[in-house]
Parts: sequence; structure tokens; C-alpha cells
Amino acid sequence: MPRYMALIYAPEAQMDPSSPETQKMYAAYGAFTEEVQKAGVMLGGEGLLPTTTATTVRVRGGKTATTDGPFAETKEQLIGYYAFDCKDLDEAVHWAAKIPDATRGSIEVRPILEM
Repeated sequence: MPRYMALIYAPEAQMDPSSPETQKMYAAYGAFTEEVQKAGVMLGGEGLLPTTTATTVRVRGGKTATTDGPFAETKEQLIGYYAFDCKDLDEAVHWAAKIPDATRGSIEVRPILEM
């Protein structure tokens, strides 16, 4: 079966770990993760620390340069991912639509390149 990445983008400014809304979102993620595990489609998934912890790496002319933070300024940041094993794109989209942050951010679904 094809494998898909569901890249989760959401506004980091709305993610105060102590807020009741964020705690509800964490609970929703726990329930969703359990659901996709029981369905047998989850290959993996992780949340990411805020973009303030990111380092962007570029190599130009054989020299490595690093920059603090993400590559681009955006309203939504990459905050995590799930990897799914689905029969087709429709099934991957079905699961991506259930990711809790789909209600306030966006989920990018992409097939994984099989090497």
C-alpha cells in the first residue's frame, strides 16, 4: 500500500501549553492517535518544538551556513506529522481530515517517495 505524510501546519501563537484550549487539543490528538493506531494505518508521527528552536541549514559553494529559525515567515508553522499506510489518496485524506489541527490550520498530504 502507498505511504503518505500528513504534515500539520498551525499557528504557533495559539499554542499556549497552559491554556484550556491547548489542553483540549492535546486530548484530541491522543484520541486521534489511538484511532489511527487501531485502524492499522499509522506508521509514525511526532509533534515538533516551536520554530524558535529551529535551525535552517544551507550549503552553498561547499560551505555550510546555518540560520536560527525556519526557512520562511508564515502565518502557520509546521508543528508535526503523521505517516500513514493507506490504500489510496482518498483514504489518506480521510485520516488527515480527522487530525485535530485541521480545524484551525491545514494538513498537507503528500505521497512518500518509494526508493
